[in-house]
Amino acid sequence: MGFHEDSLVDTICEIYVDISRLESLKPSVDVNILFTKLVLTCIPPCSIDVNKLSRRVQEIRAKLIKLCGEAEGHLESHFSEILTSHSEPLDQLTIFPYYSNYLKLSHLEFNILSEYSTKIPNSVAFVGSGPLPLTSIVLALNHLKTTEFHNYDINPKANLQASRLIDNHPDLSERMFFHTTDILAAGDQLGDYDVVFLAALVGMDKHEKMKVVSHLSKHMAPNSILMLRSAHGARAFLYPVVDPCELHGFEVLSVYHPTDEVINSVIIARKLDVNNSKLDVNDCNMEIMASAAHKILPNKCLEIEAFNPLIHGGMVEEVAVEERVS
Repeated sequence: MGFHEDSLVDTICEIYVDISRLESLKPSVDVNILFTKLVLTCIPPCSIDVNKLSRRVQEIRAKLIKLCGEAEGHLESHFSEILTSHSEPLDQLTIFPYYSNYLKLSHLEFNILSEYSTKIPNSVAFVGSGPLPLTSIVLALNHLKTTEFHNYDINPKANLQASRLIDNHPDLSERMFFHTTDILAAGDQLGDYDVVFLAALVGMDKHEKMKVVSHLSKHMAPNSILMLRSAHGARAFLYPVVDPCELHGFEVLSVYHPTDEVINSVIIARKLDVNNSKLDVNDCNMEIMASAAHKILPNKCLEIEAFNPLIHGGMVEEVAVEERVS
């Protein structure tokens, strides 16, 4: 690494020390300040390859990813409780400070799906939906108005909180379902979904992430769509990295990398029909990936107003640049 990259890693490690000393990762001024500093440090594009970092830095990165996940969970739980204190939670979504970002993100993801699917999906699964499943809610309310949404989370409290948000809604209470289970224990039902979203923090390291992807490959329906989130450059200190070439059993359609304040890359892939496909399910399709052309989307997915990286709308799910596989 060059001097800039070395300095950047040193700064990230110093922030990690401060975060690790916090008594709690629940929402507070100190928590927000430190995680905002961390994310703003990781945002600028850089050439860091996290696979080439020292063992010590690799260990810090792994711990940071877990700390980010824990803090994010606390924040979602906090806002979910606030919303369910109202008689009509979904009428109060603007209480969530980054609700407008979800509107933009969901519109973008709907457009992405529309590019690669000729029909509105009948049924969608979101794996790792958490206590505040705003992606599912916004997509269901605004874009996929006849689609069933099946939200999977291993945490029973998270699902209980999430289900309370839609219990009294005349539409979503009929179309949105919550499954408390380890996704690795879900089998045949995964073949019922036209689209599966895999949240960034499902699988906190490469081994766990690939175990989940392999399970999805075995059980998803042929030609169904997988949308999963990754990270690139210094942003890999915040989320696990998914190598598109390791998505065995899937045809990678596009890889989306952000270049501004947004964090996650998004990989769009189609489950191969092994019986009919001419593609080798173990082939990483390097020629396809190498021929990708960058295209700036007409509108940014996110316009940061008062940046808080712990919110999904600021830290998890936005994409702004499309690396389109031609």
